[in-house]
Amino acid sequence: METAASFETQLSELFRARFPMVYIPTWEEERALSAIRSLANDPNLIRTVREVLVWRVTTGILEQSTQKIIKDTTDPLKALDYIQQYDKPSLLVLLDAHVYFEGRMADSRVIRKIRDTVAMLKGGRVQKNVVLLSPRLVLPNELQKDITIVDFDLPDYRDIKQSLISIINANRGNTKIHFDLDEAGVDNLAKAAQGLTLQEAENAFARAMIERGCLDQDSVDIIVEEKRQIIKKTGVLEYVKSDLNMDDVGGLGNLKKWLKKRNRAWMSEAASYNLPAPKGVLITGVPGCGKSLTAKAISAYWKLPLLRMDIGRIFSGIVGSSEENMRNAIKTAEAVAPSILWIDEIEKGFSGVGGSNDSGTSTRVFGTFLTWMQEKKNPVFVVATANNIHALPSEMMRKGRFDEIFFVDLPTFEERKAIFRVHLKKRVNNKKVQGDFVWEGDNLDELAEKTEGFVGAEIENVVIAAIFEAFSEHRSVKMEDFLKAIDNTVPLAVTQAEQITAIREWANVRAVAATAPEDRKTYQQEKDTPSGAASDKKRKEESDAVLQQRGGRMIDL
Repeated sequence: METAASFETQLSELFRARFPMVYIPTWEEERALSAIRSLANDPNLIRTVREVLVWRVTTGILEQSTQKIIKDTTDPLKALDYIQQYDKPSLLVLLDAHVYFEGRMADSRVIRKIRDTVAMLKGGRVQKNVVLLSPRLVLPNELQKDITIVDFDLPDYRDIKQSLISIINANRGNTKIHFDLDEAGVDNLAKAAQGLTLQEAENAFARAMIERGCLDQDSVDIIVEEKRQIIKKTGVLEYVKSDLNMDDVGGLGNLKKWLKKRNRAWMSEAASYNLPAPKGVLITGVPGCGKSLTAKAISAYWKLPLLRMDIGRIFSGIVGSSEENMRNAIKTAEAVAPSILWIDEIEKGFSGVGGSNDSGTSTRVFGTFLTWMQEKKNPVFVVATANNIHALPSEMMRKGRFDEIFFVDLPTFEERKAIFRVHLKKRVNNKKVQGDFVWEGDNLDELAEKTEGFVGAEIENVVIAAIFEAFSEHRSVKMEDFLKAIDNTVPLAVTQAEQITAIREWANVRAVAATAPEDRKTYQQEKDTPSGAASDKKRKEESDAVLQQRGGRMIDL
C-alpha cells in the first residue's frame, strides 16, 4: 500500500533518530494503529523491534503482544509514569489525548508531564517513543517545540482497490449478491470512493451491495451519494453533483476554448507531452453573468468530481482549528484527485487577510492555501469566482497561483442570443407553454437587441416572468410577455454603473476577456444598430453609457 509505506518510512526515520514524541492527526485510528504495529515489528525499517502499548482513557494501557491490560493506568499521568519506567524498547500510543489540550478539559499537569516524559525519553538508555493519535490536531504552545507532527494521508486508489477486492472475494459465496465487474469496473468503483477513509469506503461498498443486491458499474451512483454525505459532514467541503454541460452556458467562447484545450490534461497522454496538470482559473466580472454556472459546467464537461469550499466555514472559534480545517480540506481534495475545487466569491472569505482582529488566523490560513496552490503536485483544478476583485489580496493574483484570470463582462448581442436560446429551450419546450410562439429567427434577434446591458441572470428572469404572465392567464406565451418583462427590468448596467466601470478598468490590463474575439468584434456593429422600442429612453441611454468600453484583454485563446 503506497500511502502506508510512505508513512511507515517517515515514522521509522523519526524513531530511529530518537525523536521522543510524534503527533498523528487522523480519523483512521485502526488503519494508523495497524501501520504502527507493522512498523514496530519490522527490523528492516525500525532496526530495534518494539512492544506496542495502546492507551485509552476507558481501559488504560493495553500491551499488544500479550493483550494484557495494565491496571490503574486510565489516568494519563499514570500512563506516562508507566512508559517512563518500562524497561523494554516500546511505542506508547495515546488515543485522543488532545482533549487534555483545549477548552475546559485542558490540564496543565498532563502538559507538564508530557514535557517531562520527552526529556526523559531523549536521554534514556532504552529506545522508547510516544505517539499521540487523535482525529484532530490540537497542540498547545507549550508542546510545539517538543512534538513532531506526521501526516497520515487518506487511502489512495490502490488501498481502496485492494479493500474492494477483499470484500468481493469474501462475498463470492453469497448467493444473494451478484458481482458483475471486470478489471475496469473495479478500477472505476475504487476511483469513485477516493476521498473517503478506508472504513467509509468499505461502508459505501456494503451499502451498494445491500441496496441493489449486486456490485456492478451502476453501483458508482450509490457510492458517490454516500461520498457526498460523508464529505458534507466535514462542514468545510460540499460534494456538488452537476448535470450541466458547456452548452448550458451561453457565450464565453474564449473561456470555453481555453477549457477545451486543457481537457484530459491530467491523463498519461498529457504527461507524454511533458505538460503539467492545469492549476486553475480565477473568474471575475459582473455579478449574474454565469461565473458560478461555468464552474459547475467545467465539472460535467471534464467529468471530474466538483468540491465546493466555503471559506466562511474554514474559520471557527477554537484556536488552531481554522488552520486544521484548511489542511483537511486540501487533503480531501487531493485524495479525490483529479478533481475540481470550487471557491465561490473567494474575495468574501479572504478579504480580512492582514487585519488584526483574529490574531493572524486569516493570514495563516490564507498562507497555507497560497502555498498549496503554488506547490501542489496532485491534479486539483481550482476554480475561484469573484465579484469584487479589489477586495482580494494582491498575492492571490501573482502568476503561478492561477493559470489565467478571466473577466466575464456584460454579454454581447451574440451572447445574449445564446443565453436566451438556453433558457427558452429549457422552459418553452412543450405545446402548452409555447403554443404558436416561435423564438428562433427574428424574435430571438429582437429579444437580444432589447436586452442590451442585461446580465445572464436577468435574461433568465425575463423568460421566467414571461411564462408566469402566460400561466396566470391560462394560455401559451406570447412575444408581448417577454417585452413586458424586459420593460419592467432595471438591469445592473444601470444600478451598478460605477462598479462595472471600475472593474472593467481593472480587467483591461490584468485579465483576459472570457468572450470570444469574434463576438466582441460585433459589439460596435451592435452599438450602431437601432435597438427598437425601448420603453424607457433614459434607461437605454444610461445603459449605453455603461457599455462604452468593454473590459478584459481581447486575446484569441
